[in-house]
Amino acid sequence: MALEWVVLGYAAAAEAIMLLLLTLPGLNPIRKGLINVTRGLLKPFLSVVPFCLFLFMDIYWKYENRPTCESDSCSPSEHLRHQKSLMKSQRNALLIASALLFYWLLYSVTALVVKIDVLNKRIEKLKSQD
Repeated sequence: MALEWVVLGYAAAAEAIMLLLLTLPGLNPIRKGLINVTRGLLKPFLSVVPFCLFLFMDIYWKYENRPTCESDSCSPSEHLRHQKSLMKSQRNALLIASALLFYWLLYSVTALVVKIDVLNKRIEKLKSQD
């Protein structure tokens, strides 16, 4: 069960690194290559969205079907296990949200960078015609 969270964590980290590289100033010489790599990886990274939805449904199902811990019926170890389970669910929900947010940001920033490049080429073409 932990492997899917590791995969999602690596995907979110890769998205964050690509986003950081696209937005860092001073990387103009390699920006065209970064844009091509990022645009090529956007389609495979789209699989993160249904994967996140599946994992979110898994968290929701576990939350709805967890045993209740009443004050009299719980031992301290059961209460601690219940609290750990809630913390893990919250952590995993944050991971899902960050992976989805990073994908959306990466998609938006890539589209904006491509539009900026197209506009810069138009400006250069117009300047060369004058």
